Amino acid sequence: MRPILARLLTRENVFAIAFCVALILLVIVTAESAPQWIYQNF
Repeated sequence: MRPILARLLTRENVFAIAFCVALILLVIVTAESAPQWIYQNF
């Protein structure tokens, strides 16, 4: 398991994942109707 994880967690992939998470958080924070689509399945 560790060699696979080490191969996936390169510097480029970590930056890409961090960028995607930041974009998702930005969309959630800036969307006015965020609670409706986040909680619609509950």
